[in-house]
Amino acid sequence: QVQLVESGGGLVQAGGSLRLSCAASGRTFSSNGMGWFRQAPGKEREFVATINRNGGITYYADSVKGRFTISRDNAKNTVYLQMNSLKPEDTAVYYCAARNVGYGNRWVSEYDYWGQGTKVTVSS
Repeated sequence: QVQLVESGGGLVQAGGSLRLSCAASGRTFSSNGMGWFRQAPGKEREFVATINRNGGITYYADSVKGRFTISRDNAKNTVYLQMNSLKPEDTAVYYCAARNVGYGNRWVSEYDYWGQGTKVTVSS
């Protein structure tokens, strides 16, 4: 079992930056593929970024490529999402997710564990 707790959300002006963190419990973190997703009001949850178990492979949604960076620190059981050049359309609740295989994935249904989410609001 893996428990995930996100932090780092908040209110920021357009063009600003935030770093989200996701702390994972359990002894399997270094074998879990991880992902970040987001859900805006009235919309479906969508893929943002994913990383494999050792951090060597990452993949991003086109909408965030070049602005967001996913990384992980297996010694701290934590995955991060550095968000730069934020836009109002990035406003959403951001969720961290883990899967029981070592590779990342862009599909919601491929993840086994989810955090409660952290809210990000970008003002124009």
